[in-house]
Amino acid sequence: MPRVKRGFKLRRRRKRVLALAKGFTGPRSKLFRIANETVARALKFSYRDRRVRKREFRSLWIARINAAVRNNDMNYSQFIHGLQLANITIDRKILADMAIFDSQSFTQLVSMVKEHIQQKAPAAA
Repeated sequence: MPRVKRGFKLRRRRKRVLALAKGFTGPRSKLFRIANETVARALKFSYRDRRVRKREFRSLWIARINAAVRNNDMNYSQFIHGLQLANITIDRKILADMAIFDSQSFTQLVSMVKEHIQQKAPAAA
């Protein structure tokens, strides 16, 4: 069986890995074997943390909405339930932005939700 020297393919693969390792310190950006391990680990973390970022932002939005709703004498769970009763479909990202940057319209939204909760309360009792 003929011997394979792997000239072009090997060089291309190593250049790709070392390009991904650009910015790492010391041998992590210069030596292929160490760079390869570091890049593999970095890619694993970046894949995982793209999903973690979504979780963290959702919890941030919920905290912001909760703080704004409590200023209007309500709590978060009642507010979300009232949005469902009022058939208002606004995601938490937009609600959090409204709470911070457009507090007047957010206050109007909370008052609409309170009205819908009061309308449904006698029917449930």
